[in-house]
Amino acid sequence: MNKLKERWNITSNIQLIIIFIVFAITGSSSAYLSKPFISFLGITKESMSLWLYWPLRIILIFPIYQVLLIIIGSIFGQFPFFWEFEKKMLNRMKMGFIVDFIEDKIKKQ
Repeated sequence: MNKLKERWNITSNIQLIIIFIVFAITGSSSAYLSKPFISFLGITKESMSLWLYWPLRIILIFPIYQVLLIIIGSIFGQFPFFWEFEKKMLNRMKMGFIVDFIEDKIKKQ
């Protein structure tokens, strides 16, 4: 755990536990909240191959997860950690333009 704390620049075990709780809540919530969106789009296991259903569901879960991670992280008082986490993840996925857009909007306010 010390390597993880060092890697994430965390000083306390309590903060690490809170971060793990946020990840758990966010993962479960994003999977749960994707169900209504999938239904609204008419995507069901019965209407298409599972080889198509699951990739579509995962693609839909991804943006829901990103938004929930920031919201739930903020509720638990960990916005700075999760904002940095999001920036790193999106930059690694070559989606840094999203971060740039959001930070530009924040600076203009």
